[in-house]
Amino acid sequence: MQRLCLVLALLAIWSFPAFAAREVEGVLLQETLESNGQQLVLNGAGVRSKWFLDLYVAGLYLEEESTDAREVIGADRPMVLRLDIISGLISSKKMEEATREGFRHAAATGYPAGAEQVDAFIDVFREEIKEGDRFELAYLPGEGVRVSKNGELRATLTGLPFKQALIAIWLGEQPAQQSLKQDLLGL
Repeated sequence: MQRLCLVLALLAIWSFPAFAAREVEGVLLQETLESNGQQLVLNGAGVRSKWFLDLYVAGLYLEEESTDAREVIGADRPMVLRLDIISGLISSKKMEEATREGFRHAAATGYPAGAEQVDAFIDVFREEIKEGDRFELAYLPGEGVRVSKNGELRATLTGLPFKQALIAIWLGEQPAQQSLKQDLLGL
């Protein structure tokens, strides 16, 4: 009887969701995340690569899982996109260029963002970017996108249209990387 109790206790501890995490390229992503009092679940995660180099790990957190890119882009619900830098080859200039290109692609497919908001967003990347940095893009309905670097709030950009343009960079019709889009959607 004691053995059975011990086995059941160990199983309960091992299956406890607070310890659940997914590892992607050495980055641990929690299966759940609290953002502004909302409990979000990891929808999907993957690696952004370019020219055979792994640049960052992205994790998408939603209220409930979804494989529908348009629904995720259009939703006026809390969400978080985390970017964990895993390469020392990412520079502020390269991040700015890639982000501007992403916003151009988003606009071309129906998700435009205002130039002032794009500039304010890109300002977050002007400071040196190092391997190990974490950017968190947290959307809160009625407030906008809170942009943090290493846990420090750097900007808040208002409006659902900006959030839609931003998320379309990764999930839109012309995503930064098709395989990363699939990974973020859990496909």
